[in-house]
Amino acid sequence: MILPKQRFRITHQYLTLLNSTPLRDKINVRAKVQVIQKQDQHTGNLTEGMLKRILTSGNFHPRGIKVELTDGKIGRVQKIIP
Repeated sequence: MILPKQRFRITHQYLTLLNSTPLRDKINVRAKVQVIQKQDQHTGNLTEGMLKRILTSGNFHPRGIKVELTDGKIGRVQKIIP
């Protein structure tokens, strides 16, 4: 039997399975990342760059953690480049 409070509890692992975008605690400043900018959301074009700062305060966002790149572009992280 699932209690009402348990039904809405979402675990860290479940969020990771739902969304393939990296969580905030996995993103480091100066990391090389691919982001999707607001104007490219409908096309899916990714922009690559070095991360300057993290703008999203939470650990998770359904469309990706919002960041600023060193060239001033702002977007949501879709992938970390090793």
